[in-house]
Amino acid sequence: QVQLVQSGGGLVQPGGSLKLSCTASGFAFNTYGMNWVRQAAGKGIEWVSSIESHGANTAYANSVKGGFTISRDNLKNTLYLQMNSLKVEDTAPYYCARLDPGWVPVGWGQGTQVFVSS
Repeated sequence: QVQLVQSGGGLVQPGGSLKLSCTASGFAFNTYGMNWVRQAAGKGIEWVSSIESHGANTAYANSVKGGFTISRDNLKNTLYLQMNSLKVEDTAPYYCARLDPGWVPVGWGQGTQVFVSS
């Protein structure tokens, strides 16, 4: 069974930083690309970032380019999202997810809340 357990999140002021973690089990983590998504209040699901199975390639939504960095440690089966220069509009619950071809959600974390407020 695919299991993704998240940690991190919290409350920061605009311009601050947070780092999210997502530890995987139940599948061959190092053979799958991984993703971070979020859903701000009143809005739909927004894809944030993706990383190839061995970390060679990464991609980001335009809204977070320059501030967010996705990474992974396959030895630890862990995915990370370093969030710098946070903005109020980044406030949302964040989810790590394995999305198979066609963006099919196979597994997702329990979510971790990020609050950015002055």
